[in-house]
Amino acid sequence: MLPRMPFGRTGHESSRLIFGAAALWKSTQDEADRALELLLVHGVNHIDVAASYGDAELRVGPWMREHRRRFFLATKTGERGYAGARDEIRRSLDRLRVDQVDLLQLHNLVNVADWERAFSDDGALRAAVEARDTGLVRFLGVTGHGTRVAAMHLQSLERFDFDSVLLPYSYVALQDARYAEELDALRRLCRERGVAVQTIKSIARRRWPEGARPKRATWYEPLEEPREIERAVQFVLAQPDLFVNSAGDLALLPAMVSATERFVAAPSELQLRADAERLGIAPLFVRGFAGSA
Repeated sequence: MLPRMPFGRTGHESSRLIFGAAALWKSTQDEADRALELLLVHGVNHIDVAASYGDAELRVGPWMREHRRRFFLATKTGERGYAGARDEIRRSLDRLRVDQVDLLQLHNLVNVADWERAFSDDGALRAAVEARDTGLVRFLGVTGHGTRVAAMHLQSLERFDFDSVLLPYSYVALQDARYAEELDALRRLCRERGVAVQTIKSIARRRWPEGARPKRATWYEPLEEPREIERAVQFVLAQPDLFVNSAGDLALLPAMVSATERFVAAPSELQLRADAERLGIAPLFVRGFAGSA
């Protein structure tokens, strides 16, 4: 069974590997059900989905009839205004076939204009708090991509006491010294407050080269070989305050599960640097470039 630890101050012991249900974006129900069996066998007890993940909520919904109590269930709204977020939250509950989700997250809240809109008096945060206060959700979080996300999460936590954050974390991403510094500050604050820290893009290799025909469902080119995946995942697991969210392709899930089960110690700096050089691992987000945030 996978190792578990407290998901912040929520009272839930979550598996260190969280199922990233973006992998169900275009899956059939049969494919999704096979993934569920893998989760149950290995003890993955936390599902992270979003309203914007294609058919993912619809694929998770049938699981909830029998297995709701076995999972900490999280979803996300990408709406920035009150009315849109309020409607999307209720639509997610319908699609997931539940009366309540454990965690609702404001999705990819990095752009300054989006942030100001979401935190305004008529913003998405108001709808999220209302959903929490009326029992539709239990906890609230915030997620994001890009090089500014750690700093923006700090700003979000200054304005509201979120229960969790989610952002990229990998050996290559941390070579951006400013990102690493801002991430350290965020993690310190999260430890002080009991805020859970989820990480994404742990096994990202690089953006798909121009003209390439993607072979995976992920928008980036992922690592493929089990040992490479194992080192990348275990680099994150070596940090005792971090969770790893699985990648957006079901075919990569077994290797990430295995890497988590086999975790003993962090890979060496030499191994990680060698992988980066040999495989051409590159940051998905580069400070100052369009699309990198």
